[in-house]
Amino acid sequence: MINREIHFAQRPSPQPSLDCFKLVENELGEELKDGQVLVKNLWMSVDPYMRPRMNDVKSYIPPFQLDHVLEGGAIGVVEKSNNPKLPVGTHVESMNGWREYFVSSGKGLGIRDTSTIAPQDYLGILGMPGITAYVGTKILGEAKAGDTVYVSGAGGAVGSLVCQIAKALGCTVVGSAGSDAKVEWLLNTAKIDAAFNYKTEADFAAKLAALCPKGIDLFFDNVGGSQLDGALLSMRKNGRAILCGTIEDYNEAPEKRHGVKNLFKVVALGVTMKGFVVLDYMAEHHQAFTADMAKWRSEGKIDWQETVYEGVDKAPEAFLGLFNGANLGKMLVKLAD
Repeated sequence: MINREIHFAQRPSPQPSLDCFKLVENELGEELKDGQVLVKNLWMSVDPYMRPRMNDVKSYIPPFQLDHVLEGGAIGVVEKSNNPKLPVGTHVESMNGWREYFVSSGKGLGIRDTSTIAPQDYLGILGMPGITAYVGTKILGEAKAGDTVYVSGAGGAVGSLVCQIAKALGCTVVGSAGSDAKVEWLLNTAKIDAAFNYKTEADFAAKLAALCPKGIDLFFDNVGGSQLDGALLSMRKNGRAILCGTIEDYNEAPEKRHGVKNLFKVVALGVTMKGFVVLDYMAEHHQAFTADMAKWRSEGKIDWQETVYEGVDKAPEAFLGLFNGANLGKMLVKLAD
């Protein structure tokens, strides 16, 4: 059996390009050992956190290794099995994305019920983006009715859910995004209170101040850099800033990254700033997350948007699209039916 997978060919310097990826074909053996299964991937995820993994630096997750297949979230189905706990037809979640097939002992595979749930939901609204938005907004951000919440990167997988979770909790929500189409979706579908295209605003901080005249109680930041700096000027006393990502600087050389000039506002206003990695909170809050998300979806308070590329060979293009605004909502790659 021929398997196609994407290998990490070279490190960015600092901008990633298609040259960083290589499509490799290899032969998978036909025979499985005891306890092994052959999994056919159906969907894979590309996410902004993968960009820092392309740098050879120590972080909360190991860097990608050159000339090895890349890693990422995936949903697949067991096609062959020598494991009684994983019969043929079982849908499984893994970190073995960026490939069409893989053989596994079963370790690290999570069985997923797809009888009433779309398989790709486990990579999005019910997966890492969903619980990231939930933990950052409700648990760490302590969003409550009456708060003014500002969300940067509001058109992405996490940001779009933060907006809608905050609305479900009774907040006034303002979001920024990088295209007029995303702004339209935020206003007309997600139904947040105000949104703007940060790329077309000459004075970001002034625009944000005008849309948040009473100030910002909770700032959920997916962008960092200049947006973090500008948002600090509109924070309310004892406001909270939850830092989820710094995508503005992921592709910048260290000497060109944006500094924070308005940090004095954190001191003067008693603002709490907290960065987080959702892996630290999944076990504790997953049950509450799934219950709340099911309730909000049944009430029609959550609309989930996906941008889909097809074929493992398109995975690098989908990944690079994260950094030029090609996605509305979750960026996914469909590998098979």
